[in-house]
Amino acid sequence: MLGLGTIARKVFGTPNDRKIKATRPLVEKINALEPEFEKLSDDAIIAKTAELKERHANGESLDALLPEAFANCREAARRALGLRAFDVQLMGGIFLHQGNIAEMKTGEGKTLVATFPAYLNALTGRGVHIVTVNDYLARRDAEWMGKVYNALGMSVGVVVPGQDDAEKRHAYRADITYGTNNEFGFDYLRDNMRSELSEIMQRDHYFAIVDEVDSILIDEARTPLIISGPSDDRSDLYKAVDSLIPELAEEHYKIDEKARNATFTDEGNEFIEQRLHEMGILPEGQSLYDPESTTIVHHVTQALKAHKLFQRDKEYIVRNGEIVLIDEFTGRMMAGRRLSDGLHQAIEAKEGVPIQPENVTLASITFQNYFRLYEKLAGMTGTAATEAEEFMEIYKLGVVEVPTNKPIARIDEHDAVYRTAREKYEAIVAAIKEAHAKGQPVLVGTTSIEKSEFLSGLLKKEGIPHNVLNARFHEQEAKIVADAGRLGAVTIATNMAGRGTDIQLGGNVEMKVLEELAANPDADPAELRARIEAEHEEEKQKVIEAGGLFVLGTERHESRRIDNQLRGRCGRQGDPGSSRFFL
Repeated sequence: MLGLGTIARKVFGTPNDRKIKATRPLVEKINALEPEFEKLSDDAIIAKTAELKERHANGESLDALLPEAFANCREAARRALGLRAFDVQLMGGIFLHQGNIAEMKTGEGKTLVATFPAYLNALTGRGVHIVTVNDYLARRDAEWMGKVYNALGMSVGVVVPGQDDAEKRHAYRADITYGTNNEFGFDYLRDNMRSELSEIMQRDHYFAIVDEVDSILIDEARTPLIISGPSDDRSDLYKAVDSLIPELAEEHYKIDEKARNATFTDEGNEFIEQRLHEMGILPEGQSLYDPESTTIVHHVTQALKAHKLFQRDKEYIVRNGEIVLIDEFTGRMMAGRRLSDGLHQAIEAKEGVPIQPENVTLASITFQNYFRLYEKLAGMTGTAATEAEEFMEIYKLGVVEVPTNKPIARIDEHDAVYRTAREKYEAIVAAIKEAHAKGQPVLVGTTSIEKSEFLSGLLKKEGIPHNVLNARFHEQEAKIVADAGRLGAVTIATNMAGRGTDIQLGGNVEMKVLEELAANPDADPAELRARIEAEHEEEKQKVIEAGGLFVLGTERHESRRIDNQLRGRCGRQGDPGSSRFFL
């Protein structure tokens, strides 16, 4: 017997279906305006932007302007990029404008979708921020979509590390600004430390569209952004206090190994107070219990911990005159990591190595708190439904699953489970070999850099040519991802690598055109494109005949969403493809 909920869904549709249905009339309005906007000259498109700005300034709401703004943006994108937005892309844009998270599958053109709400909200003159997961994507999208905004008479900026304040200020004054979550967050902290209003870089936090929103607002939500600076040099104090510890007797202190804590007994406090007076560190007439003595007491306690809780060659080693911590779980050295609260300096004093000044936190904020500053927030991702409750609870953001332009033709096969790791890896190599032999491109997802390099070693032994992609995203990575859909290509990637770059069957036409034009600047771009498109079409057909892209997961991630993301790399835009996890 059907439950009431099931019957209600059959009669009224799911809440998601109802949201989709509610946007249909708006999409139809935009489509009805298309012939009218196609007739406009390039100058008339820019003039339309000025008209819409004026109408908004005179009290017309953004919702009322939406159909015309979206129609204008669609026409500008068609002329500037040769891309005509599908109805589902307009829908995604509407949901973003309404302050939702639009869940759109890989290959559905999320980058273009963001231009619609960004353009509409930039009509207010208050600036829109588009947040990407890395600097390469921020630069790429600002340049690529910048052509659309320029065709609309809008300015575009990009904030990346290494820019000076004037460049950043200029980028933030643009109508639309691209950048990473780190860059936006750090610039906010830097602004909070400035004393002059004229030096402030950011404008108010009006509207942000966050790409790969699950990664930024959920996975990294509690990650603090910290700006720190060196404190005063207190090395003489650390050395003096350190010399006291060997003088202590057992009744002077208590050690709690489990809680990693050390405290002085009453006898210990008396002894320390007397010695500090003798050494001239504690002024005459001042007791350890006085508020002014707090800092000294803290240093003495840290020195005690350094001697009694931290053992050389167990918790740390001394290398090249520096204290290098050892990870208790892996036994690996953690170069560059330092203990806080003066404890690292206390260990340096104990070992007689140069004492480096302590860093003090000058400003700090978590991504969660930074993004709550925005008056309006929206996001895009290929996988958000699994975290819908968290988005609603923390950020008051609804998740809408936007339908795909073409039905998904991907086949998700059942997991293959093996008794031992050796059997599993033998099966993985055999599966890659089989796919490679028939020309089917393979994308292998691993959970760590070590695993990807181990698998690469196995493939080398078998003589299978392949590319390895680690999590460091740069231009070369984009090229590897662009080629990952080519005939017989084998690509090993850590799970998060290559976010934001679509794997197109037969390779990426745009990248190939840019590459060949760079190598041969005198070539006729139209002729070159026609030749590359013909070659691409031929190769794409062969890849489709071989079964499309095969995504192979070498293990499940603790987050199901990341597994879904890996699967989503294939079967884009109705292309065939398959995925399977080997466990």
